[in-house]
Amino acid sequence: MEQPNLSYIHSMSGGDEAFEKQLIDIIKVEFPEEKKVYFKNMAENNNKLSVDIVHKLKHKISILGLEKSYDVAVQFENNLIEGSTELQDEFELILATMTDFLEQF
Repeated sequence: MEQPNLSYIHSMSGGDEAFEKQLIDIIKVEFPEEKKVYFKNMAENNNKLSVDIVHKLKHKISILGLEKSYDVAVQFENNLIEGSTELQDEFELILATMTDFLEQF
């Protein structure tokens, strides 16, 4: 499975370590809450709110350099719009991988 990395953050920062730390800190604060909202909405079968939170989460997936996972998130978002939960397991595995990665900081 694809692993998160900081290459995109490094390319955005131009070597500014303070900026990199600030961006990672923001993700570390926002991601757990967004993940919790995602699981709550999925448990309640609220597709509209699930689509909204998957949309937000896919941007964090991209920032953490997960290009293939971003594609999965886009397709999962589209599936939810169509009323399907296909790719849910794959998306949730991505979230778990991101959680493990962020715990390193």
